Amino acid sequence: MRVLSLLLLCSLVWAAGPAAETGEINGAQFRIEVPEKWNGVLVMYCHGYSATPGRFDSVKPNPLLTAWLKEGYAVAMSGYAAGGWAIPEAVQDTEALRRHFIRKYGAPKETYVTGHSMGGFLTMVMVEQFPNAYDGGLAHCGPLAAANWFMSRRVFDLRVVFDYYFPGVLPSPVKVPADYSRTSERVKELQKTLEGTPEQAEIVRRWSGIRNNVELAGTLVFFTEILRELQQRTSGNPFDNRNTIYDGTPDDNALNDGVARYSADPRASEYLRTWYTPTARLSRPLLAIHNTYDALIPPWVANAYSTLSELAGSSHLFVQQWVKRAGHCAITPEESTRGLVQLRQWAAGGARPPAGAVSAK
Repeated sequence: MRVLSLLLLCSLVWAAGPAAETGEINGAQFRIEVPEKWNGVLVMYCHGYSATPGRFDSVKPNPLLTAWLKEGYAVAMSGYAAGGWAIPEAVQDTEALRRHFIRKYGAPKETYVTGHSMGGFLTMVMVEQFPNAYDGGLAHCGPLAAANWFMSRRVFDLRVVFDYYFPGVLPSPVKVPADYSRTSERVKELQKTLEGTPEQAEIVRRWSGIRNNVELAGTLVFFTEILRELQQRTSGNPFDNRNTIYDGTPDDNALNDGVARYSADPRASEYLRTWYTPTARLSRPLLAIHNTYDALIPPWVANAYSTLSELAGSSHLFVQQWVKRAGHCAITPEESTRGLVQLRQWAAGGARPPAGAVSAK
């Protein structure tokens, strides 16, 4: 299944280089790769959402990181001390790893931060929070917006609207069982339910912008897992839809009259606002690359940062590019490498990269 298979971008896979170090800092495993002919540039890579902390028990080829190592870049990545929406842990552990790299290998002449999906979100966070540590950021397919807003309007609302048309099929979005997890069996079972009620399934697909039942089932199960993890992490429900007016269905009046309404637990909601609400007050360049179709993180989510940067007066330091391809993080190593080269030139005082469609050629 395309959506779930592309989530393998979140897995921790590497290609062994001439100098490789693995270890643990404050409970977070890490891996560092330094090529034989290091060009002096360090790339801090933030991995995406994973239910469990990242581990580096095996070494498997990763086309992107292999390409960057061949170009002479050193790459370092933390597995984070916690799984899930581990933004505070990831920020602390990535910064600790960056400092460890400097102590052991010396100060790089340039340092960039990058990542996919949640790692793209973290790229935004690190550029905002540690402007003196990075020359720039390259965010891949990240939800570049306030976490509370993105999770509410995409993750939570999709579950609420789905529940209106398919009551009782999935656990309550505010009381997901503690043992609920994403499995292929759950996805297949939900897909069968969608296919058995094609009219309702089509309404949910159209409302969500998701193209087929396979992707819709995978996304719904994944989002339910995220809600479960957030409820455990924040000790409550962070989301409130009492003021939300839903539209885009054949009968919006019936939907708004019948959809379940929930109030947020204040502490849970505050946690998600803290981790993290961007300011977009940039002092370092941030280049974002997104797919034009992404079932998990649609482009309209990432568009939020463009608006924020305009309001903050830093739009000159933000560029958004897109790849005309369907999928979550369906961005080739060539397209990512081109973005990194453009970012480096920009950070050095060169031309601002062009916004718009990009390709490897």
